[in-house]
Amino acid sequence: MIAKKPNVLFILVDDMGAKDLSNEGSTFYESPNIDRITHEGMKFIRGYATCQVCSPSRASILTGKYPVNHGITTWIGDSSGEAWSKRGRNDSHLPPEYERNLRDSEITLAEAMKNAGYTTFFAGKWHLGSKGSWPTDHGFDINKGGWDVGGPRGGFFSPYVNPNLESGPVGQSLTQRLGQETADFIEKHKDQPFLAYLSFYTVHAPIQTTKVLWKKYRDKAEKMGLTRNKERFLFDRRLNVRQVQDCPIYAGMIEQLDQSIGIVLAKLDEHGLDDNTIICFTSDNGGVSSGDAYATSNLPLRGGKGRQWEGGIREPFYIKAPGITKPGSKEATPVNGIDWYPTLLELCEIELPQNQKVDGVSLVPLLKGKAIEERPLYWHYPHYGNQGGEPSSIIIEGNWKLIHYHEDERNELYNLAKDIGEQNDLIEKETKRAQIMQKKLDIWIKETNAQFPTPDRQFESAKRDARWKSIKSSGKKGLEKRHAYFLEPSYVPNKNWWGSSID
Repeated sequence: MIAKKPNVLFILVDDMGAKDLSNEGSTFYESPNIDRITHEGMKFIRGYATCQVCSPSRASILTGKYPVNHGITTWIGDSSGEAWSKRGRNDSHLPPEYERNLRDSEITLAEAMKNAGYTTFFAGKWHLGSKGSWPTDHGFDINKGGWDVGGPRGGFFSPYVNPNLESGPVGQSLTQRLGQETADFIEKHKDQPFLAYLSFYTVHAPIQTTKVLWKKYRDKAEKMGLTRNKERFLFDRRLNVRQVQDCPIYAGMIEQLDQSIGIVLAKLDEHGLDDNTIICFTSDNGGVSSGDAYATSNLPLRGGKGRQWEGGIREPFYIKAPGITKPGSKEATPVNGIDWYPTLLELCEIELPQNQKVDGVSLVPLLKGKAIEERPLYWHYPHYGNQGGEPSSIIIEGNWKLIHYHEDERNELYNLAKDIGEQNDLIEKETKRAQIMQKKLDIWIKETNAQFPTPDRQFESAKRDARWKSIKSSGKKGLEKRHAYFLEPSYVPNKNWWGSSID
C-alpha cells in the first residue's frame, strides 16, 4: 500500500505580533486553538518575516525568496518617487519603485504542490497583484476572497465588498467565514492530498468586533486593573508606540480568529486527518503598535509593524509535522519566511523546481531535533513605513543585529541575547564586529541589485521636525483619549457595532 502524501494547512495572520498569543506570554488575549498547534508541534522562538510590511513577506512565503529577489519590496499600493513627497510627510528621501504584481515567472509553492498532484485552496487576503495576478493565476485551484487589496473592504462583517467572496448573511464575521470555507474545502477533498492556505484579513485594521466580545474583554481589563492606565503610548523616534495590551476590540478580534482556526482544526479531527496534516502558523509582519489602529503592544520587543526593530519582523512561527516534530518542542535557531517553501516541499517529498532559485533553507533537520548550517539573515526595506519605519537594511548573525539606515548612513548594533528591547546601541563599543557585519551586508545588497531611496530635493528638515513634535504632543493626547474611551462602559462605536449585529 502506498502511503498517502501529507496534507498541508498553512495559516497566515495579517499583522499579528509576536506577543499577541497566550502561549507567547499575553495575559490579556486568549488563543487556545492556536496554542494547541504549539503544544502538538514545534515553536520557533526566533521566527522572522522577510519584511516589516505585508506584501513582501507574503510573496516570500510563496516563492522562497527575499523581497529584493522577487521585487515586491513594500506593500502593493504604496507610493514611490515623487508621489511619496505629495503625501505631506516631509521625509528626506523618495522611496524607489517596486514590482506591483507577483511575477508570472515565479514558481510558487502552490504551483509546485499542484504539479505534484495536490489540490490547492486559497482563502482570504492575497495582496500580491491586480486581476491577472490573483491566486488562481499562481497555482491555486480555488480562491475564496483573495484579490488586489490588503484590507477588508467594507469591514469585517457581511455584506462584504469582495469580488471573490459572496456575501453571507448580514452581520456574518468575515474571519469566521474564511475558517468555514477552509473547513468545507477539507470536507470535500479529504480523500486526496491538499494544500489549504488560510490567509486571514484579521487582525489588520480596521479593528472591529462584536459587542459581546468587546464587553468580555472590557470587563477583563477592569478586573486586571488595566482600565486605570493613564498612559498607553510612548513616543519612539517618529511615532507614538503602544506600551500595553488592553484594547478590548483587538482582543475580541483575536478570539474570533482563534475560534475560526478551531473550526478548521475540528474538521481535521473529525476525519482523522490531524495525523497526516502538516500545520503551519505565522504572521506577515509585527503587531501594529504605532500607525494604523495602534492596536497592540509587542513589548518587550521594540517597535512593531513597519519598523526595523524586532517588534516589526519577529513573528509567531509554528510547525506541526506529525511523526516528525516532538510535541511541545521549542527551537532557538533564527528562521525566516524564505524557509517555508523548501521546508514544506521536503516534508511533502517534492523536489525543488529547477527554475526557482530559492534563498531559504529546509528546516526539516531542526524539526527532527538536529541542526542547520549557521547563516546570516538579511532584510532590505528602502521605503518608509506608515507606522514610523525608516529606510534601512538589516543583518542578523546569531545574537547580533546590525541596522543600516539609508537616510544618513548611520548604523545601530544590538546584542539580542542581552538586549531584546534594542535599547543599548553597541555601535561604538563593538566597532570591529560592526565593520565585519556591514561588509557582509554590503556584499549581499550588491549581489541582489537592491534599489535605494534617493534624496528629495524639496526636503525641509524644519517641516519634518515640526511634524514629529506635533505627533509627540497633540497626537499623543488624541491617542490616549481615544484608546481610553474603548474601555469606557458607555463605549459605542456606531449604531450596529460595525454591522456585526442589527437592531
